[in-house]
Amino acid sequence: MNKCFASGELTVRPDWVDYNGHMNVGYYVVAFDKATDALLDRLGLGASYRHECDASVFVLEAHVTYDREVGLGDRLLFSTQILDHDAKRMHVFHRMYHADQHYLAATNELMIMHIDLKTRRSAPFPEAAMERLQDLKRDHDALPRPDAAGRTIAIRRS
Repeated sequence: MNKCFASGELTVRPDWVDYNGHMNVGYYVVAFDKATDALLDRLGLGASYRHECDASVFVLEAHVTYDREVGLGDRLLFSTQILDHDAKRMHVFHRMYHADQHYLAATNELMIMHIDLKTRRSAPFPEAAMERLQDLKRDHDALPRPDAAGRTIAIRRS
């Protein structure tokens, strides 16, 4: 794994496995959402923040790559890299690894917006969260940009 923020570990559950014998595509998003929750907790923007401040974050856009299969009982590890941010948004890149075989199983790229839930409109991050976000981003500035970041989907023709 790389030097990104370690954003969780979980095990593939029986109800996440489809008729092909591997984790269903929808549950990759569920699993990545747990990694997002870990990041939000680290930034002070988790569930308690939502309830105390009537503010939260919404995902504006998400891209998932499925690089290798994972199956029932496989342990997964997640890492998260902050690619960019401004006063209201953060650009996040998650990686999912098979914990025992150490291969990259999937990636998830997100654009996240901070939201004032009273107005349902975007709002600047609170100062404490912005400081934590800036610190994390500064740590991640030394990391290479992931090859899969910013990809588009298309059928390539020769």
